[in-house]
Amino acid sequence: MTAKSDGKIRKSLSKRQLKLIDELFESGLDEASVLSRNGVSTKLFRRWLSDETFSAELQFRIDSARRQSRLIIARYAPVAAAKLVALTESQGQETARKACLDIISLPFTDGKNDDKQDSESIPAGEELSPQLASRLLAALANEEKTQKTMIEQCGEPTIIQS
Repeated sequence: MTAKSDGKIRKSLSKRQLKLIDELFESGLDEASVLSRNGVSTKLFRRWLSDETFSAELQFRIDSARRQSRLIIARYAPVAAAKLVALTESQGQETARKACLDIISLPFTDGKNDDKQDSESIPAGEELSPQLASRLLAALANEEKTQKTMIEQCGEPTIIQS
């Protein structure tokens, strides 16, 4: 079943249920606080969650919030990426190193599989200047050297199996 915020499903929910859903998304409070504020027990909330109509409306709102978040991130990603690249030229070595590592670890997708970020969608060397590539490789080498030093000083990590 697909929920439509202004459709039949929304009309079949009580005002109390709709108010609770609205406050879950708009109040900035956590779930327990919203339930308490609205006089809804955990038991009643669980019963509402098992109701297909209530769950569909709640899922519609969750999906809508996720979509809005992705739009905001997409809108500001170019600015954030440009600032991150600029930080690679920072006078502070640690800041530059972290910026390089952040760039390397960024998930690059082709936009088709935003939920599935596999390594096949990473563009091979797209718009990577030789200077930036050099700095990124140096940061990786430094990180690897730091890890080796830590292992030498502290010993190999031990995996405890239960």
